Amino acid sequence: MALRDNFPTADDPPYLEGESDGWEYRTEFSGTTLEHTYTMVLQFLEEEGYGDVPVPADTEELLLFKLKTRNKQILMFEDNGYVHNPIKILFDKFTKRRPKLILCIYNETAPRHLVRFHGVG
Repeated sequence: MALRDNFPTADDPPYLEGESDGWEYRTEFSGTTLEHTYTMVLQFLEEEGYGDVPVPADTEELLLFKLKTRNKQILMFEDNGYVHNPIKILFDKFTKRRPKLILCIYNETAPRHLVRFHGVG
């Protein structure tokens, strides 16, 4: 069953190597290139029921959402990547040799989901 239809709780075993606390499911993807890594993310989203969520068309567009700063403090408080309810595709500190993207998916059925997702509640 797809993740969107059966969101894992904190008590469930890890789902496809990702961790969930019942509100946020988090997993990492790492390929030989950023293009390969992003393709893996897109395939996962499609297979898990999130194919209807708007995402950047390609890695060139995805890179437009990467914060342009070397200040590590800013990176602690801002999402460094693409955000569109209920997902976040975040950049990890990666080198060109081994790019990594962090995919966060949020439980749309949780109380006050939209307010929590945007951190305004």
